[in-house]
Amino acid sequence: MTEKNRTDNRTDNRTDNRTDHRTDHRTDNRTDNRTQHLIVLDMAGTTVADGGLVERAFERAAERLGVEPGSAGHAEKLQYVRDTMGESKISVFRHLFGTEELARRANSAFEEAYGELVDGGLIAPVPGAREAIEKLRADGRTVVLTTGFARVTQDAILDALGWQGLADLTLCPADAGGRGRPYPDMVLAAFLRTGAVDDVREMVVAGDTAYDMLSGRRSGAGTVAGVLTGAHDRAALTGHGATHVLGSVAELPQLLAESA
Repeated sequence: MTEKNRTDNRTDNRTDNRTDHRTDHRTDNRTDNRTQHLIVLDMAGTTVADGGLVERAFERAAERLGVEPGSAGHAEKLQYVRDTMGESKISVFRHLFGTEELARRANSAFEEAYGELVDGGLIAPVPGAREAIEKLRADGRTVVLTTGFARVTQDAILDALGWQGLADLTLCPADAGGRGRPYPDMVLAAFLRTGAVDDVREMVVAGDTAYDMLSGRRSGAGTVAGVLTGAHDRAALTGHGATHVLGSVAELPQLLAESA
């Protein structure tokens, strides 16, 4: 991602993680009666409640690279991490640390720290997320779980939750050519790999960040649902293209049933 594109696509929203769980089913009329048989879901903040582990892992990684906790530089970098939630982590670190060597060192330290926190039991499903995925699949829909983490971290999360095999497919940026959100690559990789639908407009994308919304809209998905259980608020989600805003992913099966 070029610096220009990153600047154009960053949300200026500053969230204090206050969540408005009121459901908003407003649309921009992009959703119609297509089959909606391919569901692409984000993980952390959407189906997985990580309790701020991303920020905690970043702080550990930054300290290992000499960023002093409490300093202005630390605060600035942490804010950038918050603003770009949903983006591939290696891309975030390339921006923050400038060189490929430092970015890879930071990313490795981050993945190690996040894995340690996951292994410590500090992660849980968003309430109703597992049941929603099971319902979607029982209704004949194909479900794909995506993440901005590396594969090793994604697998650690799935293992910790007992979610291996829960979805039809899991994807990380490396599975889609290396580019994460806000690019549409992972969503389009789900479209190509599953063959579940014939038209990108039959896809449903759900996530908790502005970048999730951007990737969904850029992929051509007919339904792009924001959820209020993660990083960004209603204004950020709608401002970056959400066709619907839900209290949580647990509401998604009902939304799709109502629009069928």
